[in-house]
Amino acid sequence: MKAITAAALALALAGCATAQSHEPQGAADTAAPSGPMFTPTAIESRGSVTVGGVAIPYRAVAGTLVVHPAGWDDSVPIDRKRDEDAADDVPDSEASMFYTAYFKEGAPAASRPITFLFNGGPGSPTLWLHMGAFGPVRVETPDLAHGSAPYRTVANDQSLLDVSDLVFVDAPGTGFSRVAGEDKAKAWYGVDQDIHAFTVFVRDFLSKYGRWTSPKYLYGESYGTMRAAGMTLALQRQDIDLNGVILLSDILNWDLIPDDPQVNPGVDLPYIVSLPSYAATAWYHKRAGAGRELEPFLKEVEAFATGDYALALLKGNNLSDKERQAIAAKLHGYTGLPVDYLLKTNLRIEYGALQKELLADQGLTTGTLDTRFTGATLDPLSKIASNDPQGSAIGAAYTAAFNDYVRTALGYGAGTHYEGGLDVYGSWDYKHQPPGAARPLIALPNVLPDLAVAMKQNPKMKLLVTGGYFDISTPYFAGWYELQHLPVPKELQANIAYKYYPAGHMIYVNPALLTEMHSDVADFIRRTDGID
Repeated sequence: MKAITAAALALALAGCATAQSHEPQGAADTAAPSGPMFTPTAIESRGSVTVGGVAIPYRAVAGTLVVHPAGWDDSVPIDRKRDEDAADDVPDSEASMFYTAYFKEGAPAASRPITFLFNGGPGSPTLWLHMGAFGPVRVETPDLAHGSAPYRTVANDQSLLDVSDLVFVDAPGTGFSRVAGEDKAKAWYGVDQDIHAFTVFVRDFLSKYGRWTSPKYLYGESYGTMRAAGMTLALQRQDIDLNGVILLSDILNWDLIPDDPQVNPGVDLPYIVSLPSYAATAWYHKRAGAGRELEPFLKEVEAFATGDYALALLKGNNLSDKERQAIAAKLHGYTGLPVDYLLKTNLRIEYGALQKELLADQGLTTGTLDTRFTGATLDPLSKIASNDPQGSAIGAAYTAAFNDYVRTALGYGAGTHYEGGLDVYGSWDYKHQPPGAARPLIALPNVLPDLAVAMKQNPKMKLLVTGGYFDISTPYFAGWYELQHLPVPKELQANIAYKYYPAGHMIYVNPALLTEMHSDVADFIRRTDGID
């Protein structure tokens, strides 16, 4: 799964610098010194954005907080020290995490909600949510087409500043965040290391800005949903309860990714839960479901996927030729893929295959993050898609818009490179230690146990689960399925709300759907902030 998205930042006058000490990109590759490796930074500016016809003045802070690996102890009077019990298991490293915070002017901090937002990847910064969704400024991109410079930014009348203060956070090593020390990869690039970094960041941010009593929210996109779910329990262990968590394009259980069936035979569930997104794609490109409305069509596909299709896959080699032909014909009707091709795949459509094959007769590949996008196929002889047309269409616009905005409006980043994507997917440490396990598990990560324990310990915490029908990177039905298996009592299942949109992974790229999504998220925060 490739590095993923989310976006939107703000109007702001260049402000006064309260502190500044940027690390050049090369600093992350140096050996650790004996003392502190980074210095916190903060640059303030001010602006205003109008949401719902109401002007909202805000104070913006672009800066960094320094965090340390798990086991680090700051209770002794020296610059840096490891916990004595942890001994040499604590990596010799530090991270400087970049954030952009927006505080509504004149709002009482004690009761004003605050939301921490982040993208995923792993290896993605949070320019997507910042510049596309909820910051005070957003970039305009053409719908379903490749844009070109000059890129245009506009005041974002769908910013979430109407209901919450906002903190957009870049993961260690991405954006303006930096890591240093000889153990930096071991310290920060893994499931549990990443959860730890963001948990410590939130804790220290609450202290720095006096927000301990505020209603608190997490907003994670894509891999950021795995981070957010893991953080629910990690934050509780720091005595921090959350009012709510918003998951956009969720992936909490990586066993549901439809990887190559020849490499991982006998694991059939990923193909079942991905089928509705394949059908949505075929429907959009008029290869299936002719004359049907999308949502009733998908309900039919969901029933087939969890019924006859699931039973057929479970039979494995015991499936008769007659049954195999019947299932292939049904799959053809839902996906538009040729029956002969489906028989060759043993009825299992792996990640990247539908994108490559659906429009192969036109020499086109569909998007992965948003399958409504199309682009020329790079390698017509490949088995799966080797490019994502949506990423190619909008990536440059988001990167350019944020680089300009952060340097001109926020006054941050002079002489410093903004790392738009970190290539750590293949080397990421995927071991995760769920509650109840004695050690990190050698398995694909699954943070459903963390989320379940957090909900049991804090029954007031609510979840809003959102996604797009045309997203194959994190299929909407897979997200729904995993949360239907969250091990919590029935009364806590009522704490979870679901909303899906006729969109891809990044719902907010469509202005009309951004308006709808803003309404849904704002309503969720208002209903759960504990304020009468």
